[in-house]
Amino acid sequence: MRRILKTPRAGFFTAAAGLILMGIGIYRGEMSVVMAKAINICLECIGIG
Repeated sequence: MRRILKTPRAGFFTAAAGLILMGIGIYRGEMSVVMAKAINICLECIGIG
């Protein structure tokens, strides 16, 4: 298993899978949900929210 993970192909396929999954999330509109949660967390840490 370790030999497979150290090949250059493994990194390429992992990056490609990440980009595909990010695209699917953006298409489904999840980016706005994540952004709203991030804003709320930041405002709570500062003490405004």
